[in-house]
Amino acid sequence: MAKDRIVVGIDAGSTKVTTLIAEVSRHNNVHIIGVGVAPSRGLRKGVVINIDETVESIATSVEKAERISGHKVSRAYVGIAGTHVTSLNNRGVVAVAHPDRTITAEDVARAIDAAQVINVPSNREILHTIPRHFIVDGQEGVRNPVAMLGYRLDVETHIVTGAVTAIQNLTKCFHRVGIEVEQIVLQSLAASEAVLTDEEKEMGVALVDIGGGTTEIAIFVDGSVWHTGVLSVGGNHITNDIAVRLRTPFAEADEIKIKYAHALVSEIDPEEMVEVQTFGNGRVQTVPRRDICEVAEARLEETLQLVRGEIRRSGYDGLLPAGVVLVGGTAQLQGIVDLATELLQLPARQGIPRGVHGLVDTVDGPAYATSVGLILWGARSRDRAIDRRVVANRDDRFAADSHRVGGWVKGWLRAILP
Repeated sequence: MAKDRIVVGIDAGSTKVTTLIAEVSRHNNVHIIGVGVAPSRGLRKGVVINIDETVESIATSVEKAERISGHKVSRAYVGIAGTHVTSLNNRGVVAVAHPDRTITAEDVARAIDAAQVINVPSNREILHTIPRHFIVDGQEGVRNPVAMLGYRLDVETHIVTGAVTAIQNLTKCFHRVGIEVEQIVLQSLAASEAVLTDEEKEMGVALVDIGGGTTEIAIFVDGSVWHTGVLSVGGNHITNDIAVRLRTPFAEADEIKIKYAHALVSEIDPEEMVEVQTFGNGRVQTVPRRDICEVAEARLEETLQLVRGEIRRSGYDGLLPAGVVLVGGTAQLQGIVDLATELLQLPARQGIPRGVHGLVDTVDGPAYATSVGLILWGARSRDRAIDRRVVANRDDRFAADSHRVGGWVKGWLRAILP
């Protein structure tokens, strides 16, 4: 009987580093057995700005998860964000190689290889090449072309790239902790694994991950990702605005935001007052709660307007019946769902991680969507789309074994194209 395998996901964000350790059964049931959360230092807007501090934050988070689970972490799936991440759509075209014109798994792999033949600057690296759908002799919308008959196979792909130095610096931090990075995963794609339903992806939905330093957007249509983007605003901007407005330390402002901020000032009693600590000798002042909410509402309106602009640029404005799913720490602010519904003119909801068991009570909020998604991404990694590294490293022995290649691609297609 096959033993459960261990999958580790680490979300190194601008606010916190979260490590999850899970046991995955041969039926892909995911059971979380270790959770470690540590304050993030050395990262800003998803990019490493101090190697030593980042290493310390990762090590602290990993140590906590190891202590709870009893397992030593040596490999992990790691989330990445930052405005250096960009994306584009590209098509790959190949002629069907088999004499009887039956499309094989190797034809699919060659089509994906062809889609990756793009002019990528030397300072950038492909993170993901995700097939959206296939076209067989002009017939569009094909989900799995294997075993179909045709002369020409096209694949529409979504390609995600990142800055080489940002990727290498993040990887270096994990190596210094003694952890091998199994795959770097765009955080919005990871979060989608944990909070989006197949029906939402099919109908059209935007996942909006409002983190500490950045806001990431992933748009899904017809069951596949069609657009991704990163905005350089996040929850820390709200905290900083509150700190300036109230003349209070950043850490105090963050607690005030979590406890008192509301996305809709109109919902707050004008007479309600709160006590806050200011700079100086621990002096406490009393301020109207509406002052705090005015700051939060203004910044959130700016962020959501930028999200709306990104949706328009994607070409899917008005074409997302399933609306918007909000994740990230800032998605926990009171009133944000109502504000998003009003400003984006779309249905909105909080994204709560699902699909896992075990220590779920500690990761059941939108702030943990990415870390749970990394676990699910890793759990399904044997059956899902491969990124550039795996494509580049297919060896002759693997390619020659058509049965293994066929099983690999068919499983992969089942995972990414419902």
